[in-house]
Amino acid sequence: MVLPRVRFAPSPTGYLHVGGARTALFNWLFARHSGGTLVLRIEDTDRERSTEAHTKVILDGLGWLGVQWDEGPLFQGAYGSRHKADAERLVAEGKAYRCFCTREELDTQRAAAEKVGQAFRYDRRCFRLPREEVERRGAAGMPSTIRFLVDDKEIAWDDAVHGRISFQGRDLDDFVILRSDDSAIYNMAVVSDDIAMAITHVIRGDDHISNTPKQIALYRALGHQLPVFAHVPMILGPDGKKLSKRHGATAVGDYQDQGILAPAMRNFLALLGWSPGGDREVLPPDEIIALFTLEGIQKKAAVFDAAKLEWMNGQYLSALPADELVAEVRRRLEQIGLSDDGRDLRPLIDAVKARARTILQVANRVAVRLDPSRSELDEKGRALIGKMGSAFYSNLARAADALEPLGNGAWTAERLLASLKVMAESNGMKLGDAMQPIRVALTGSTVSEPVNELLEVVGAKRSLERLREVAGRERGTGSSA
Repeated sequence: MVLPRVRFAPSPTGYLHVGGARTALFNWLFARHSGGTLVLRIEDTDRERSTEAHTKVILDGLGWLGVQWDEGPLFQGAYGSRHKADAERLVAEGKAYRCFCTREELDTQRAAAEKVGQAFRYDRRCFRLPREEVERRGAAGMPSTIRFLVDDKEIAWDDAVHGRISFQGRDLDDFVILRSDDSAIYNMAVVSDDIAMAITHVIRGDDHISNTPKQIALYRALGHQLPVFAHVPMILGPDGKKLSKRHGATAVGDYQDQGILAPAMRNFLALLGWSPGGDREVLPPDEIIALFTLEGIQKKAAVFDAAKLEWMNGQYLSALPADELVAEVRRRLEQIGLSDDGRDLRPLIDAVKARARTILQVANRVAVRLDPSRSELDEKGRALIGKMGSAFYSNLARAADALEPLGNGAWTAERLLASLKVMAESNGMKLGDAMQPIRVALTGSTVSEPVNELLEVVGAKRSLERLREVAGRERGTGSSA
């Protein structure tokens, strides 16, 4: 039994798009599920646009995502001599031919076709050249490309996702496979490499379907068995159009910067166009691998829902021990110029992570608890101030007076709650009217952990300073707290 060999073959001409990341993930999941091999091949034949910086971004993105390749990275540019040899072999076998037409001649042919409303198709004038003339032009140093001689027969395959797909050879042009500078065109290079690397399954985006009949023709001409093709539907934005920057972040690195956890991103991408069956959405990696099959890939396009990604990330954040978040939170605090002064961040992280959706949110909320002056009012906070009016400020002053005695070593959640209850009762107010102003003053929001726990993690000194500062403001500044 031959174990599957798959490849992820990005072009280092830009960042790692989430679509490319999902393709890499599907290849990795299939390889791990089947006990096969994942080859990473960098298709760097676009010499003008390919850069080492882009290659590094791709490798870093895959590493962060947890997609581990078994062979590579291999660089397509290193195999140019093999690509050329395969193309020349097809010429020798009468399956391809040299074309001496200049760009101007081809443009003239294309314009003539357009004038009569026909699709351009190369007229094979160079195919009809006598062999002696071809040899004479070659000996004279005339530039030439190599064109593949397309058969008029049907080219069809059974796609692992879409089922049977068929093209007619007569609808395909005699496409160029080798440029005049001896570099291979994409379809020639891909087939040559896939054959040499013994690739058994080609899992890629369905934007490559139009390339597949040309590649199948080349496989057959080179005398090799076809791989299994599985074309994965595209990822769309919420508006039903192809995902792009107008929908927000599209690079994997952007989501990492925004505080998305790698396991959450991996889980989310796995479910974009693939279904494990059932209603479960948060799945551990081992379970995704165990369940993943090509048959589970859906035919319809997937929609990238950023809100769902954040929800899923929140599920992972809630389940993570604070210990595993400390280093990343501390790094982000340093980025905004806030020192934790060696304080144990774990209680603060535990206080906020259940309500956060990203590590960035965790860090920002920890920052507010380290320094409440960094808090910013949200809409609900402003609404509360507007509703309570002067009572907002007077209640804060009463709370500060009631809590101050606890600052001498009794600043615990239990005692804080007890003092606030006594204060509310003695002033004839609802407990919420005592609690919510404190929450807004310390965080800018009406939503947080329980107020007594919030006070405990912020600490006596900073809490009392902040409550008195906000309580001392004029009512006319009710747009801020």
